[in-house]
Amino acid sequence: MLRKVDYDQIWQTLLSEGVTHMNGAPTIMIQVVHHPLAQKLPKPITCTVAGSAPTSTLIARMKELNMDICHVYGLTETYGPITKSYPQPGFDELSLDERAKNLARQGHVYLVSDDVRVVNSRMQDVKWDGKEVGEIVFRGNLVMKGYHNDPEATAKAFEGGWFHSGDLAVRHADGYIAIQDRQKDIIISGGENISTLEVESCISQHPAVLEVAVIAIPHPRWGETPKAFVILKPGLTADKVVTGDQLIAFCKENMAGFKCPSSIVVVKELPKTSTGKLQKYVLREQEWKGHSKRVN
Repeated sequence: MLRKVDYDQIWQTLLSEGVTHMNGAPTIMIQVVHHPLAQKLPKPITCTVAGSAPTSTLIARMKELNMDICHVYGLTETYGPITKSYPQPGFDELSLDERAKNLARQGHVYLVSDDVRVVNSRMQDVKWDGKEVGEIVFRGNLVMKGYHNDPEATAKAFEGGWFHSGDLAVRHADGYIAIQDRQKDIIISGGENISTLEVESCISQHPAVLEVAVIAIPHPRWGETPKAFVILKPGLTADKVVTGDQLIAFCKENMAGFKCPSSIVVVKELPKTSTGKLQKYVLREQEWKGHSKRVN
């Protein structure tokens, strides 16, 4: 256990101590895999990643370094992880990019709980088509009994007999769930729903991008619109450095126009917790300052 996040020490330990397992949020692992000391490890190690959804770009880079990702998902109310993106035998036959995209999904529930469900507002299961969006709900041995001394919040959280996560997802034909966004992070621009995770995944594929965070900002016509905050990879030569406008052009080439950020700014750092979890609410506060609410 490290007393603080020290990437030099992480790599010195990985290369000299026979490490077999490590844990880290995606923002931590991004810095690990792009560190100057990063190299392919002599033996595979298992890396548990949680706290936010890893991009397929990050997973592919980890694979290149001999890091086998164990992608888990959960909440405080489920005592931590409750689903895992279990690799299937056929995954090894896929390209690295396709395998990474499959492992970026949140997967299936642990055996000690009831099945995870993705439901609509009437508590009906969504189609297993990877398209219809619903809310992830849980019940079982890993789910809390309720909030301490707060029966109203407990009743709301367990409406319909299942714990409501507040995370929006689809379910694929193979049963894997895949988070689209948290309800509070979905951007509604001109009546169209935009997933911040989808926009972040697109931007992260640019070779100059190290980290990215996307939030909704107010817009006079569309109500709200995506804005991206980007950290570039260290050590880029002058011809490799990109601007916000160039990244917007990259987005327009790779996703629907209405989903593209109206602005992208390059920053030196993003607000995070001590464990490396991104604090989007800090970004939202600064962008919505002076507005009576954080949504239009």
